[in-house]
Amino acid sequence: MLTTAFTETFGVRHPIVQGGMQWVGRAELVAAVANAGALGMLTALTQPTPDDLAREISRTRELTDQPFGVNLTILPTITPPPYDEYRNVIIDCGVKVVETAGSSPAPHLPHFHSAGIKVLHKCTSVRHAVKAQALGVDGISIDGFECAGHPGEDDVPGLVLIAAAAERISIPMIASGGFADARGLVAALALGADGINMGTRFMCTDESPIHRNIKDAIVAASEVDTELIFRSLRNTARVARNSVSQEVVEILSSGGKFEDVRDLVAGVRGRAVFDSGDPEAGIWTAGTVQGLIHDIPTVGELVERIVTEAEALIAGRLAGLLDPVSA
Repeated sequence: MLTTAFTETFGVRHPIVQGGMQWVGRAELVAAVANAGALGMLTALTQPTPDDLAREISRTRELTDQPFGVNLTILPTITPPPYDEYRNVIIDCGVKVVETAGSSPAPHLPHFHSAGIKVLHKCTSVRHAVKAQALGVDGISIDGFECAGHPGEDDVPGLVLIAAAAERISIPMIASGGFADARGLVAALALGADGINMGTRFMCTDESPIHRNIKDAIVAASEVDTELIFRSLRNTARVARNSVSQEVVEILSSGGKFEDVRDLVAGVRGRAVFDSGDPEAGIWTAGTVQGLIHDIPTVGELVERIVTEAEALIAGRLAGLLDPVSA
């Protein structure tokens, strides 16, 4: 078994986290990840109201007795969701791990910590990771440029970002963006991380609550089949390449404004992709790691495969590179 600072601090068997993905981080997937010994994350804002989140937490507990967390993504908007109410539900329901993302977790940290909740904060740069550590979060999830969703604006890939962050971070750190298998886990550990976060890979599992057509589309796609939208708006997002994302890129590259693409990128259309199975129905997130995804296993099979093969890589191929005399 691979034991790291992350597994010890966050109380899970394996150094693997399932990212809190909008429309995807629901009870059936999260419970399967928890039962496999990794850390699953419900996505708070997938639930329409705080009361709905409370029910989803309860539903998850009916499916697992293992630890799981809740992702709370905090973004500045004109009409923000009731973040404090979602936070209070997380606390009242006795969840012990929270993944925060987006804006600073500072306003919420005292509340979570007073309830004994450990906070894993997602960052896309070393400077933000250092600031989050100074604020007192319990762990960092560092997102390389390869990741699905929002990779930040620095365009630094994981090979550099993880190592650079490891030089400055002393609390447990999870590497995110581009991870799908044992090779990635071992590489992340070598770079200084204490585990990996996977989103797109967990989308492509039997328990993932999205249409089979979308899972098949991910398996069929290569590492170059993504688009970066909102570049000119300084709000870059990596999404699957389809007719809609290509149209968004074309409009914005030609000087268009957000208002010109608002209807194309509407969240309701993105959810329709996952529900209907039509990959052209809207914008949906996927990372470059889809080029490494070739099957749709159960969550349990996937986690066991990654951990077992990682142990074999460390004890076998890598150890075999050492000169037995010098070693």
